[in-house]
Amino acid sequence: MTTLRLEAVSRAYDDTVALENVDLTVRDGEFFTLVGPSGCGKTTTLRMIAGFEEPTAGRVRFDGREMASVAPERRDVGVVFQSYALFPHMNVAENVGYGLRFRDPPGRTTVDERIAELLALVDLEEMGDRSPEQLSGGQQQRVALARALAPAPDLLLLDEPMSALDAQLRESLRRQITRIQSELEITTVYVTHDQAEALAISDRLAVLRDGRVEQIGRPQEIYREPATRFVAEFVGDNNVFEGTVLSTDRDGARVEVGGRQLDIPALPDGSERTTVCVRPGALSRTATHNRLPVTVETTEFLGETVRVHGRWNGREITLQLENVPERDDLTVGFAPEDAHVVASR
Repeated sequence: MTTLRLEAVSRAYDDTVALENVDLTVRDGEFFTLVGPSGCGKTTTLRMIAGFEEPTAGRVRFDGREMASVAPERRDVGVVFQSYALFPHMNVAENVGYGLRFRDPPGRTTVDERIAELLALVDLEEMGDRSPEQLSGGQQQRVALARALAPAPDLLLLDEPMSALDAQLRESLRRQITRIQSELEITTVYVTHDQAEALAISDRLAVLRDGRVEQIGRPQEIYREPATRFVAEFVGDNNVFEGTVLSTDRDGARVEVGGRQLDIPALPDGSERTTVCVRPGALSRTATHNRLPVTVETTEFLGETVRVHGRWNGREITLQLENVPERDDLTVGFAPEDAHVVASR
């Protein structure tokens, strides 16, 4: 296994800065995800880890070793691309075994034994003789994963490997990838723009924005305690309020938002303005604190819950309810402890 370290890594293309001063550590055996909107620098970061590009500034280290002078083929990294990149003139078994042309299989296994082992790992035991065009998209992606794992790399990199698949297949393959990663205990860096996917599969994740890291943490921390307004709004639905601080003490603070006084957790002394976020599920019709009259505009039936989009005092409000509301006007509230204060940037 390998510990990956990026130290003040930046990457510029002429006058365009793709990454700026990125610091992060991926631990031995960790499933670490880079998530963010298109153009935020996720794939550029992955390509620098793989060695396909070099940093303009900063260092990439594997187990403390500086990788600047190490060619991609010598970095002991397996890469799975979004496009599968299978060889059409080779059958499935030959695709899986391609990397073993240049490196011996791990342990004392033969090439054929290693291929059979990996096909079993990705549940494709009976498909070794098929051509890639005879497989579904999910099966092709599993072949690509097996091929990347064949030489037993120290580090596995996956660049949006499920973006071309339908929702049901994505969920199935996602579970399979996390199972395989856990069984092999291989250090993994995964790139996605899908926030729900990032929360579901990661040990930890980094949220990127415009080439910079906004926050690193466990999924629960990122979701429940976003560090910035961007993270709060990007990772899952959130209601964000900006208000004027009226008072604060060790038990909590009171802020004025849209003519209403709301009770929230305590703030640092001297705070004059603050930004507060409240998850849709924290807004309840039975709450006794922070009551807000909401006008319902649209509803989305999601099976177990109903997402309600409404407005309060000119602001968009998102609710998560058990049933479709019978009225177009609701009064909801939230407990002070369910509010979370974030940085405004």
